[in-house]
Amino acid sequence: MNDPKPGTRRSRISRRTVLKATAVTALAGALEPRTVKGQTASSQVPGGFKITKNRIHQSVMGWCFSPMSARDLARACREIGIVAIEGIGREHYPIARELGLKISLIGSHGFARGPFSTANHAFCIEELRKGIDLAASVGCKNVITFTGMREHGVSDEEGARNCVTCWKQIIGHAEKKGINLCLEHLNSRDNTHPMKGHPGYFGDDLDLCVKLIEQVGSPNMKLLFDIYHVQIMHGDVIRRLRKHKEMIAHYHTAGVPGRGELDETQEINYPPILRAILESGYEGYVAQEFIPTWPDKVAALRHAAMVCDV
Repeated sequence: MNDPKPGTRRSRISRRTVLKATAVTALAGALEPRTVKGQTASSQVPGGFKITKNRIHQSVMGWCFSPMSARDLARACREIGIVAIEGIGREHYPIARELGLKISLIGSHGFARGPFSTANHAFCIEELRKGIDLAASVGCKNVITFTGMREHGVSDEEGARNCVTCWKQIIGHAEKKGINLCLEHLNSRDNTHPMKGHPGYFGDDLDLCVKLIEQVGSPNMKLLFDIYHVQIMHGDVIRRLRKHKEMIAHYHTAGVPGRGELDETQEINYPPILRAILESGYEGYVAQEFIPTWPDKVAALRHAAMVCDV
């Protein structure tokens, strides 16, 4: 078909149609929720949303919501329907449990000073022992562990052997108490913030972490699958969680890049990932570990809970 000649009725209609469509598109765009300086309007979250499906057992990482008090965060969790909390001081456990929340993960020696160097072994073993005993006393199944940072004079091969040697010295105690040690894989790429990435961390390769777990040779040595860190270092999240489903004992979430909300400003599409987690047979906790950027931190948490309530 030939193009209409200028000035004909057909060309005028075409122009009017285009102008009308452009105006409608502009209006629709104006009505859409806007992102300003990385903050998503909290109006996207239905007022009073509460988890209803409960197929994913959601938890929250306390440190991300500082300076909100543990008490206020626990109360928000109860209102939203989040069933557990972690990353808060032991002194706050009673109020969390009083509000009906479980403790989903216990801390230990931290990500920097780890078993990569034998100089840290006594410290790591003692902190892991304390964590195991605490977990058993509060009904928590998992204690976190890390490889620690690479250190000058220690090769990767030696550091790997050191990690396995250290964990083998404490895993028997974990088995006796019925507790899992959960090795967390962290990204070493993001250097913008001390809690967004960890340059120099030895366990930044998921396959390496899996090999270390296998070498410990215990059903109580498990993997903490942090979706945020896996996406940054590797991608292919669903295929990876399916591959390692038998050794995953805990999950963490956050948006990429920036470790912000699970909203449209980030590259991870969380609902299919959560459905894949369910399909894998996983029955543990999925903890929200994003750093809120919205002015209303509770709305940000409520939104994340909604995204993950699949």
